Amino acid sequence: MTASDGSWDKRMTADQAVGRLASGMTVGIGGWGSRRKPMALVRALLRSDVTDLTVVSYGGPDVGLLAAAGKIRKLVTAFATLDSIALEPWFRAARQRGGLELMELDEAMVMWGLTAAAHRLPFMPVRAGLGSDVMAVNPGLRTVTSPYPDREELAAVPALRLDAALVHLNRADARGNGQYLGPDPYFDDLFCEAAAEAYVSCERIVPTADFAAAGGPQTLLVRRHVVTGVIETPHGAHFTSCAPDYGRDEAFQRAYVRAAADPAAWREFTGRFLAGDERGYQAAVAAFTEEGA
Repeated sequence: MTASDGSWDKRMTADQAVGRLASGMTVGIGGWGSRRKPMALVRALLRSDVTDLTVVSYGGPDVGLLAAAGKIRKLVTAFATLDSIALEPWFRAARQRGGLELMELDEAMVMWGLTAAAHRLPFMPVRAGLGSDVMAVNPGLRTVTSPYPDREELAAVPALRLDAALVHLNRADARGNGQYLGPDPYFDDLFCEAAAEAYVSCERIVPTADFAAAGGPQTLLVRRHVVTGVIETPHGAHFTSCAPDYGRDEAFQRAYVRAAADPAAWREFTGRFLAGDERGYQAAVAAFTEEGA
């Protein structure tokens, strides 16, 4: 689809983006813990029939919700946290029952694995993880020896190639350029560059010229050549934060964690918040917020 000026227009809905995914894919999810996660896309994935996924993520409620729904076969991560609540409850439950395969890496190893994939390299030699148990819990990891006089032994982090990436940014244009306005890029650019297809949800789609007024060139995190689709989803990171547009919804997050601890409460939670579409979710959240006011 092309815009009136002949440039590519990549706008689509969350359901259209998820409709391009298939069971068995490797999907990278941007953000960090409970910060700027593409939750509207995750909720669309929950509504789909897609399953048997390998998920690469600095994990938060994205991992938790997909694990609760039984959609993750293998998880590649450094952690799964809600930040203000240390451990993601559904990730913990899945691990305790052996519900998913886990490749647990050092935070920097995930970054370098994505970097290797972005540069179309088979692996990256790094020092991260050496001297820790990460090599022991991942017996498939290998080391390499520097071919130079130092002969240093380094960890060989395999490329984390993705079939698709899902990220959420503050602003994007219709062509797929994406801008973050908060304190941290969270490696969303690497997720997109490491993927065969990348889907960028955003708080607002703006004209390209508006980027300059909102921030300097360093805020233009994602470039259009790696983006397949753009999805405008106001509050699409809820209940994680999307600074400076909004913070983490701590009250809702606590309700999520309480519900995860009790099967009956979880059925009530999913029926209220996750049974419908994104509009229904946002309306239910608004009612929840009003009740707590």
